[in-house]
Amino acid sequence: MLDLTKLAVGGVCFVLAFILASLVEYWLHRLMHVSPRIGERHRDHHRRNEGQGVVWEFRDYVQGSCIAMFAMFFVSLEAGIGWFLGSLAYAAFSAYAHQLQHENPTKCFWMKMPVHYVHHKYGMWHHNFGLAVDWWDRVFGTYKPVEWLTEEETSQPERGYLQLRWW
Repeated sequence: MLDLTKLAVGGVCFVLAFILASLVEYWLHRLMHVSPRIGERHRDHHRRNEGQGVVWEFRDYVQGSCIAMFAMFFVSLEAGIGWFLGSLAYAAFSAYAHQLQHENPTKCFWMKMPVHYVHHKYGMWHHNFGLAVDWWDRVFGTYKPVEWLTEEETSQPERGYLQLRWW
């Protein structure tokens, strides 16, 4: 029989993990912009202005958060499963969103402005740190709107949501 309490615990943990992962990603990205040691690889990412491919981005996100992904199993099985799946879902969403913003930013329909794309396009070292979402930029005052949709973006050939580098 389905226990709705256990299902609710798993669901709440899923949502909390998803939100917390986005917050951690935001602050780590900001940290990469101020720490010479932590940000070395990130500065190379800015020089190249390209993603690694969805799979490799996902691998990096999971490796970086692996311990935290399992933490809630110490609370309960339901909390652990929900937390793990929420963390995993955000890692997958963020890896996809990051690659999409590098290759096809007009497809980021869930944001008014693809903040990571703009972050790179305009060399915003102090603004628009979100990779997959813009919530935290808005909360912490680092959201900087710009007219980003220029001829450069509108003259690109039409591509689908899945037409991007996966490897």
